[in-house]
Amino acid sequence: MERLCFVLLLALLIDRSIGDPDWIWRKVPHPVAAFGAGIKWFETRYNRKSMSSRRRKWYGISALLILLLATFIIGLVIHLLLLELGIAGIIIEALFASTLLAQKSLVDHVGKVEKAFKQGSLIEARNAVSLVVGRETKNLDESAVCRAAIESLAENSSDGVVAPVFWYIILGLPGLFCYKLVNTADSMVGYKNERFKDFGWASARLDDVVNFIPARLTAIIVILTSGLFINRKAAAKSLEVVKKDARHHHSPNAGFPECAFAGALDVKLLGPRIYSGKAVDEPFQNESGKMARPVDIYRAIRLFKRSMDVLFLIILVLFFITLVV
Repeated sequence: MERLCFVLLLALLIDRSIGDPDWIWRKVPHPVAAFGAGIKWFETRYNRKSMSSRRRKWYGISALLILLLATFIIGLVIHLLLLELGIAGIIIEALFASTLLAQKSLVDHVGKVEKAFKQGSLIEARNAVSLVVGRETKNLDESAVCRAAIESLAENSSDGVVAPVFWYIILGLPGLFCYKLVNTADSMVGYKNERFKDFGWASARLDDVVNFIPARLTAIIVILTSGLFINRKAAAKSLEVVKKDARHHHSPNAGFPECAFAGALDVKLLGPRIYSGKAVDEPFQNESGKMARPVDIYRAIRLFKRSMDVLFLIILVLFFITLVV
């Protein structure tokens, strides 16, 4: 357990400081790209319109199970090989793990939205936020762009950092690889449209399962962070909004980190929006909160960074506990 915690601490530091440098991934394929290629291979061959819904669903389940088994075995083999390399193996495993975390990437992408507002360009802010959300952004006003940026940062606090960390602690490198495979599959085929609703059914359901605990852990971390770095009132508000509004989200998980951010920052999030030309009418989270402004993106990024500090400290405490027990 102490090795797992030490690797995680290194991975979090590496990810936070250098992230995913483009020059590396121009030379070698990113692990997520490999997951995506596997998913795409199965989808193009076993998700045809000529097939029945039942058959496509069965193929989707089978494809996911095959990919999970292969991914787990690959992760286990890599881990066992790295165990033989001592401290070098720890460093290499930390580098592997860091590529599947998203602290710096999230800050960079959401920060571009804030930067566009600082330059006075709503159009550029829309373009920047379109890279991190699935909704249509071309007609969003300032507040809607700010909401979208903060929601993406909040949700991906769980999907991009806390969940990978959680599954690494539970199952090591194989668990981390398998989590990212499921998360990638959901982002590629886990939609309810005509093309993916059957083939992607298993990916979407399993993604809900593997994110159930991490999403709630993320909310707890954000609430704790609010109390430590903002004030007790912010923490209380964050908890209140999570308890009141998280269950109303269309996702069983995303509402928890989003509501935690909404309450801590005292802004309203979510609300009506458009996906692929279809209006989605959801209630606001923290409806009594103020309309989000560009300065709230900065506040959200700061809250995210402090939350990652708290996560790091939690793992550090676990590391020292494992050393003495």
